[in-house]
Parts: sequence; C-alpha cells; structure tokens
Amino acid sequence: MTQTRIAGVIAAVPTPFDNHGDINADAFVEHARWCLDNGCDFLNVLGTTGEANSLSAAQRSALMTTAARGLDGRRLMVGTGTPDLETTAALTRRAFDLGFAAALVLPPYYYKPVEEDGLFAWFAELVRMTAETPISIYLYNFPQLTGIEFSPALSARLSQAFPERIHGAKDSSGNLAYARELAKIAGFGVFPSSEAALADAGRDAYAGCISATVNIDPRSSQQLWRDQENAELLEQVRGLRQAISAHPLIPAVKHLVGNRAGNTVWNKVLPPQMPITDRTRLESLDALRIGALVDA
Repeated sequence: MTQTRIAGVIAAVPTPFDNHGDINADAFVEHARWCLDNGCDFLNVLGTTGEANSLSAAQRSALMTTAARGLDGRRLMVGTGTPDLETTAALTRRAFDLGFAAALVLPPYYYKPVEEDGLFAWFAELVRMTAETPISIYLYNFPQLTGIEFSPALSARLSQAFPERIHGAKDSSGNLAYARELAKIAGFGVFPSSEAALADAGRDAYAGCISATVNIDPRSSQQLWRDQENAELLEQVRGLRQAISAHPLIPAVKHLVGNRAGNTVWNKVLPPQMPITDRTRLESLDALRIGALVDA
C-alpha cells in the first residue's frame, strides 16, 4: 500500500447508533457517501465527532470494517489513538489492513503532565510496532480534551525522525497562531478544525481542514477551498459554523445530518453526550438555511 498524504476538505463524520447503542451501518455509509459526493475530499472516521472514545476497541474495529467495505478506503482517515500503546497499535495496524489512507492519533492522554521526551518515546514505539503496516500517521492535537499539546518543537522532532510515517496534524485547539507554526514544518500537513481557515490556507500553508460542521454543507467548504479569496463565501461558511457551534456540537451535527437524511437514528448520542431536547434550540437548528441542502 502506498502511503498517502491527504489534503483538502475533510468532514469529521458522526457515528449513528440505534436505541440499544449499536452502530447503524446503513446510516453511516449513506451519510459518508453523501459527504464524498457533495464536496469532501476525504473523511475522518472515529474522531471526536464520531464519539470514538465512547466506543470499545471492538466497536471501533467493527465500524472500521463497515467503512472499508462500503467506501473507498483511500479517501478515509481513522482515529486510532487510545491511552495505551497496544490498543493504539492494534487499531492502527487494522486501519492499514483495511486500506485506510491514514491514522489520526491522539497523544496518550491519561498521564499529565508528561515530558516531551515521553511523548516522543510513545510515538516512536507506535511507529516501531506498526512498521510492517506502515500507514501514514497524523497527530491529533486537542489540548482542551486531552490536556496535552503537541508543541511545534515536538511535532518537528517527530516529523524529522519519522518522515516516512508522521505526515502532519489535525489541530482542534482553535489557535490559528499555533497552527501557523506547525505549518512551517517542512513536509508537515496541518488541518485546522474550522472550515473558515480554508480562506487562509494558501497564505498559511494549511493542507485543508478537518471539521465536524463540514458534514452539513461540504459543498460550500469545497468552493471556499478552491476560491479562497471569496469573501462572501467565507462569511457564509463561517456563519453556518458559528450557528451550529452555538449548540452542543456533536448532537447538533447529528440532528442536522438526520434532517438531511430523513433518518431519526441520528438523534441518538452516547453518554456522556446528551441529545438536544430544548425546543428553542431545535427550532434554531431546523431554521438554518443550508446551501448544499437547498440546492440538492
């Protein structure tokens, strides 16, 4: 398998569950195909939006299999990070075997604080343990949830030590000054978590974006990726993201996906997430005018 360096507009896709908490494979594949057909270059499966850290390793592996069977794995990256190396390595090897383009890996987030030498050693061991299944690895920076930040120095060190494996990062910190520093690392693809950052991709050398709200209107994000100086389009993309982010993000995204698909299975979230039941919030979401849905 040729290693892949990904780029462009990437939706961090949610995971649909039935009332028993089991994954609904048909709904997942339908939405993923819709995203790929309507503006997404790649998809991120089993990230934060996908509620990956509420799932067991077996459940994650099962969804990976579902995705690989129903979609083109060359257009998929998958979250494989857990606090322990053995599970992370097993999921990362599985991603390679199933034909995924890349693995998105959280830092080992239980022990804090940790020295950067310790984080380097952890990722060096992950590279060693997956040497026979050499899938591209992207670092997942989300310090608000993990309590750990990949410093630009550590990111550069990992990239330089393992250029054949560690190819970039998703930054969910929201700190674009930090993202710009990461993007200065040679050969290191950086993906901010807001599609509004696509307007600055050429200037700041971003490789694209990986965003939860791209699920709702991927077409407009793709247009912005191609026409980064379009101020009107930027305001449209930014406004939709802000409107959705005014609500609890994961259930809001799932509610809107359910509206688009006409499938109430999307209203289920796993604890500790809670569904949106407030009528005012639901009416606000339902009132959103979304270009990709109106034009479809």
